[in-house]
Amino acid sequence: MQAALQSLQTRPVAVPKPRVPAREEEDGPWHTEAVCRRDEAGLFFAPSKEPTAARLAREEAAKRVCARCPVMVACREHALLQPEPYGVWGGLTAAERRVVLGRRRRRAAELLPGAPGPVAAAG
Repeated sequence: MQAALQSLQTRPVAVPKPRVPAREEEDGPWHTEAVCRRDEAGLFFAPSKEPTAARLAREEAAKRVCARCPVMVACREHALLQPEPYGVWGGLTAAERRVVLGRRRRRAAELLPGAPGPVAAAG
């Protein structure tokens, strides 16, 4: 019994690395320069049951903020790689990002060896 206790005491213990909170992992150099950090998050994310006209106006206002942002492209790529399901990121709405992702998937499939070309796939 004592030998077993000694072996437990002398055996190195694996200590897991501390987990970095997700928010800190997301914060890259681009994130600190984002113009939207100075604006209300409500401009970029829809409230529940928002009327269509209000949503479109809010999204256009958010896109205007994005248009003057020095890190818009990095923000957009972040949202496409995550993928972020809600809000305006990098000047694109969630629906617009889904379209971009769909185009990227189709383009990647066309570039695969043996994949039918765009004409063959259409017909």
